[in-house]
Amino acid sequence: MTATETLTPVTTAPSQAGHRPPTFYRDPVSCLQSIFGALLLDAGHDPVAALGARWEFRHIPGDVRSEEFYFPGRTPDDTAGSMMPYHPVHSAWSVPTSDEPLAELAALIDSGVLPIAAVDNYHLPFRPAYHDVHAAHLVLVFGVDRERGLVLVSDTMPPEFAGPIRAEDFLNAWGSANPADHQDAFFSNAGIGRRYLTVEVGTPWPADDPATLLSAVRANAGDLTADLPADAAHWTGLAGLRRYVDHVVAAARGGEADPLKALYTFGWSQQAMCSLHGEYLRTRGHRWAVPALREAGRAVESAAHAWTGLRVTAAHGWPDPAAAAADLHRHGTRLHRRYEAAATAVDRAARALNDLTV
Repeated sequence: MTATETLTPVTTAPSQAGHRPPTFYRDPVSCLQSIFGALLLDAGHDPVAALGARWEFRHIPGDVRSEEFYFPGRTPDDTAGSMMPYHPVHSAWSVPTSDEPLAELAALIDSGVLPIAAVDNYHLPFRPAYHDVHAAHLVLVFGVDRERGLVLVSDTMPPEFAGPIRAEDFLNAWGSANPADHQDAFFSNAGIGRRYLTVEVGTPWPADDPATLLSAVRANAGDLTADLPADAAHWTGLAGLRRYVDHVVAAARGGEADPLKALYTFGWSQQAMCSLHGEYLRTRGHRWAVPALREAGRAVESAAHAWTGLRVTAAHGWPDPAAAAADLHRHGTRLHRRYEAAATAVDRAARALNDLTV
């Protein structure tokens, strides 16, 4: 089906959300956390509390995809549920099942659901990459006007945009093959396939209080410190991070470029999670006057910042992996130490939280 066929004139009333969706953004997050945060705000919830409650390390060997919105989920078919396991938020990927894909998005909007469309930045007029760089991205769709040939999209990532674009441009972005692009070795070469993500925000919603945070922190700590079997399909916790760093360094010394490309993409998911958890701890430490919680938040944010050195080294080093190996080892070792220090600080904060709840 071509864009021209899809845009056959119709006389259908436009479908549009009752208001422009809010936006949510933090520097270390990708379009995935940013759009999830926007939908949480739209539902009346604090995104930092939901997105920041979970802190883990998780790498799934062979699973990393060259998309800005890649996330290694515990539950592969539920990205939101994997990211926010302590809150009633779930998501599912779909593709249109009819010959009128815009009509399918319109029907979702009419039912009160705002779909998140996977797109290729190359075809979006408001993105700096327009007709320059191919890269997989996400936008929130909040309106479809098939009669006028327009789609209303909200892009929460800089430069922020919310408004109409031509349906033809949207369809090209939504159906792009996203071919390999030498200008972006990390988010190209992954077909878009007109995928869209729907998110369900349920009830009851947990209270934003010390007891709720303490429960999450204890669960996180159990996973961070758990043993890692040699044959584990998912590399998790502090042991998984150590295994991952050793794997990347060994691959670089052996001249392998692909693990370094994947590190930049995969590392974004972990950096974003780290940063949001740190903000959650730090802000609640101020709110509840718990110094240990503020300190723990800063320690976790320090671990998030340590991802930058490792990711950027991989991004610049993949053309000559062996030359980058020593720096990857240095940054990876520092990252692991920051995680260990942060885990210790969070454990102290948990004891302080426990004193508030007994």
